[in-house]
Amino acid sequence: MFQARSIKHCKACGGEAPYSIPPDDNRERAICKVCGTIHYENPINVVGTVPVWNDKVLLCRRNIEPRYGLWTLPAGFMELGETTEEGAIRETEEEAGARIDLQGLFTLLNVVKVGQVHLFYRAALRDTDFAPGPETIEARLFREDEVPWEELAFRTVRETLLRYFEDRQRGEYGVHCGDIH
Repeated sequence: MFQARSIKHCKACGGEAPYSIPPDDNRERAICKVCGTIHYENPINVVGTVPVWNDKVLLCRRNIEPRYGLWTLPAGFMELGETTEEGAIRETEEEAGARIDLQGLFTLLNVVKVGQVHLFYRAALRDTDFAPGPETIEARLFREDEVPWEELAFRTVRETLLRYFEDRQRGEYGVHCGDIH
């Protein structure tokens, strides 16, 4: 089981916050020795899209670590105050400068080892005028046979693309849930 254990001091008062199991709980939590505040650590949501133009998918070449120089779907961390859909649209605009229309949730992948949940939406590109942001070296459209499979940055991207091309072949898109170990 993943346990972050990243909290050392209380966010409320600054006191030491060692990990132990609080009463009426079943997991270790950081508990402040001074004020008793219990700190909960929860998974981080990563949101993105599978942007499509005709028979091509838009990929971004990363200009940041981790996985600098490798290809990914436009995606990133969800921000407070936005929905998963709003975050997916924002990330697509920030990373690729692409304008899209969402077509529904496509994959929900649990990456338990790093405490993340990745949500990708299918999206139709409004045009092919891209303007990659600072986190992207280049944004480019790929047909299935052109996808740089060995240069993909993350397993969630690979799994999402494999499922996308399978569904496209069938002519029917579903919602796919899974775990990445």
